[in-house]
Amino acid sequence: MSTETQTQQRTDGDGADRQTLTVIDNRTGRTYELPIVDGTVRGLDLREIKTSEEDFGVMAYDPGYANVASCRSSVTYLDGEKGILQYRGYPIEQLAENSSYIEVAYLLVHGELPTPAELEEWTHQITIHTFVHENVKGFMQGFRHDAHPMGMLLGSVGALSTFYPDANNISDPENRYIQTIRLIAKMPTLAAFAFRHSNGQPYVYPDNDLRYAGNFLSMMYKMTELKYQPDPRLERALDVLFILHADHEQNCSTSAVRGVGSSRVDPYSALAGGIAALYGPLHGGANEAVLRMLHRIEHKENIPDFLRGVEEGKERLMGFGHRVYKNYDPRAKIIKAAADDVFEVVGKRNPLLDIALELEKIALGDEYFIEHKLYPNVDFYSGLIYEALGLPVEMFPVMFAIGRTSGWIANWLEQVQDPEQRIARPRQIYTGQRDRLYVPLEQR
Repeated sequence: MSTETQTQQRTDGDGADRQTLTVIDNRTGRTYELPIVDGTVRGLDLREIKTSEEDFGVMAYDPGYANVASCRSSVTYLDGEKGILQYRGYPIEQLAENSSYIEVAYLLVHGELPTPAELEEWTHQITIHTFVHENVKGFMQGFRHDAHPMGMLLGSVGALSTFYPDANNISDPENRYIQTIRLIAKMPTLAAFAFRHSNGQPYVYPDNDLRYAGNFLSMMYKMTELKYQPDPRLERALDVLFILHADHEQNCSTSAVRGVGSSRVDPYSALAGGIAALYGPLHGGANEAVLRMLHRIEHKENIPDFLRGVEEGKERLMGFGHRVYKNYDPRAKIIKAAADDVFEVVGKRNPLLDIALELEKIALGDEYFIEHKLYPNVDFYSGLIYEALGLPVEMFPVMFAIGRTSGWIANWLEQVQDPEQRIARPRQIYTGQRDRLYVPLEQR
């Protein structure tokens, strides 16, 4: 099929501008005028383009949904060309510098920054819900000693739906609110339990005297001391990491949450779908790949040869480039500064950081990488921070999931209240055989 398209802007009788896309179907000679709303054409409008009444109509084919808007959302604005990331309209740079993760979570969920009284109540609610049912401990202990922490997080979050069966009542605003609180509050507890399980250590209960990030550090690292006191620099660095990971528009895991949630399932099951998507090496495991790359480069002197291999297609430059960003990822600039604070606390500068800094410096001055718009993304430095905190690479996507929980739940809340949303059910282009006759087993 060949078509001719033309974008037009017309003025209706009342003087309002009306944008349309004119499509000429060269198979039939028919002309179709499709409305353009917010820069998009509705997919179902393409179905009107037919060769006959029996024809199914034209579909859009877009593997990976690179140019398909699946929803309307007011949660996160992202302009990859300009390197802009905003939560509910607030620049990520301002939030990372001035806010806390708990306040950002409130912003994502409620749409506005809280008043002092609202933040105090929100913080209190999350703090008192950090504990999990004792039976969850038994559930976690059922995993093998060498189980992947992300697999344990995936299973335990999904299992929470059995602990809170009332979560199925997603039409009740108060019910949705309490599940939101529970998910944000309990995710660090489950993550810390997974970490301790992997190390063969007893689980540490939450400490309600500590803030969100400090409490998580306590549950991971407390040993025999009566009271764990997190270093405020580490606590702040971790809080910033959670802010940077809180949401990122319709990425793979957020789309998974919305896709699973479109069936009207409870939020624990929907977020388990997001965790499963984040488990994949192309999503939550990207910072691990950066570390492997830096270890393989080994010395700064090897960087030119490595980058030459990248240009020749023999090597892959991990942590550079992004599906959306065609500019410097704003999160990478912030996380780069946080790395210095972490290394100051641990008292030892990771030699891989020097390799990373030199690699970035050389790459950003190379015409090849400038032309291909390859800039550092958030994964380029986050793995170095996690490694400095003494975390194994298996915990990296778990850390990602803690921060992303507030964004996932904000998108889930938005979806279940959106009257336009239907159950996710994409079409396909069938490429297999048809109308085959069954052959009895003895004749094959």
